[in-house]
Amino acid sequence: MTRAKIHPKLHPMIQQVRFVRAEFLRGVDGVTEAEALRRFEPMNTIGWIVGHLAVHEYRFWVQIAQGRTLESGAAITAQVGPGQPATTPSLAEMQAAWHDITAAADVYLNEVTTDALLGHLEWDGQPLKENTGTRLYRTIYHYWYHIGEMQAIRQLLGHKNLPSFVGNMAEALYQPDFGNTALD
Repeated sequence: MTRAKIHPKLHPMIQQVRFVRAEFLRGVDGVTEAEALRRFEPMNTIGWIVGHLAVHEYRFWVQIAQGRTLESGAAITAQVGPGQPATTPSLAEMQAAWHDITAAADVYLNEVTTDALLGHLEWDGQPLKENTGTRLYRTIYHYWYHIGEMQAIRQLLGHKNLPSFVGNMAEALYQPDFGNTALD
């Protein structure tokens, strides 16, 4: 996996999404396919975690926000989506789907404004209870939760010299909100 680059003209909340994704990628770096299949119950596998976060982004930022369907999103939801039994999916397959889905999610996220974050996305003609900004917080915090879980799994696998979190904050400097206008 490659590190995501933070774009200085993105809304500060989207920069935080990019930063946590980069930290997530750093947390997966060096995990082998065999290791990603290893399950230490009750935790899931690293492959499952990658797929799980891809499903999360797919549902919020591709299906709900854009009304789009992706073949990779439908396939991964059937495999590791909500309500599915525990599985040990291929890390390579989950990474490919994650990259496809996050690229599709960025079509929406790259255009986010403060007004959009204060608004509510709709699903089945009904506004969601949480505003879009809260959904974005949920995405960021969800990543941090699973980054910690992956670190625990990697420790159980015997990995040494694991990345320390949080990483290079120079890539996620605080910025005031840009306001209510679209960002170029």
